Amino acid sequence: MEDEEATAVLKAVGRQIKMWREAAGMRQAELGSAIGYGEDMVSSVERGRRVPKPDFLDKADEVLGAGGKLATMKEDVEKARYPKKVRDLALLEDEAVELGACAGHHIHGLLQTPEYTRALYAMRRPAYTEEEVDRYVSARMARKAVFERVPHPQLTFVQEEVTLRRPLGGRMALRQQLEHLLEIGRLRHVEIQVTPTDREDHAGMAGSLRLLKLRDGQTLGHLEAQLHSHLISDPRDVQILEMRYGMIRAQALAPRESLAFIEKVMGEET
Repeated sequence: MEDEEATAVLKAVGRQIKMWREAAGMRQAELGSAIGYGEDMVSSVERGRRVPKPDFLDKADEVLGAGGKLATMKEDVEKARYPKKVRDLALLEDEAVELGACAGHHIHGLLQTPEYTRALYAMRRPAYTEEEVDRYVSARMARKAVFERVPHPQLTFVQEEVTLRRPLGGRMALRQQLEHLLEIGRLRHVEIQVTPTDREDHAGMAGSLRLLKLRDGQTLGHLEAQLHSHLISDPRDVQILEMRYGMIRAQALAPRESLAFIEKVMGEET
């Protein structure tokens, strides 16, 4: 794991599993056989080196007679398996009363389908392992809880036209993604706008950005570039990002026009 917090959680869970296993008089190989996992997996989980799946914890709880004490760790383990930067961003999104973002290379993460997200992570270089891809996809999907939170935050997104046409993951994955955009864009607390490629003026040439207005009145910016992500808290810098985002939205199609534009693109891609 890439951070101490997650490592501590996994090691604590591993110690609990080991304690219950030894109390039951079972060896690692015996526990693995009983729950459908290899001895190496059990050993790695007990040492905090592998993330146990919910199925692993449920079966171990039942076989070891833990009375739910292992199964209840699933939520903590699920959060720990997400990368730290994702957990930190999710915490901010949970505090946001308003979130705005523009995306120029692909569909914004909060708007993505699982298939689209998996395709993005599968093409990363250096290549991720299948386990790492699963981990990142799960983390991104978990962040979509922001759409269901009550009271609803106001969510606005601006997508470049090219992101609607780039067939990441294949034509079927793209079509499903566009259908999902239409579904999300019809929610009353969500506005999706599209910036057509033929626009002569564009305030977003410096790259994608994200703005989060928090419950305490503070506004933060968030930028991602290749291997790094940055949280912007200096009020002067945030003011610049707010100005740019306002101009980006003004230059894009209106939300209703944008949904019609997405439907048009779907028809062209069929």
